[in-house]
Amino acid sequence: MVIDWIGKAKAKPGALHAQIGYPLGNKIPTSVLNRIQHAREGTQINGHAVTPLMKKRANFALNMRKK
Repeated sequence: MVIDWIGKAKAKPGALHAQIGYPLGNKIPTSVLNRIQHAREGTQINGHAVTPLMKKRANFALNMRKK
């Protein structure tokens, strides 16, 4: 049984791009996502403070990325 949970999620497309200042057409590099995921809250990455929501979005982006 396939559960389409991602289609029902209240996600905001492009929210992580806007939060870290990447243009929507460009893919966020895995290295940046890993740095966000492992950074302490409040530290600066690409000139933007890391927040708990940013960490969740980076984790989601890494999980949804094709391998």
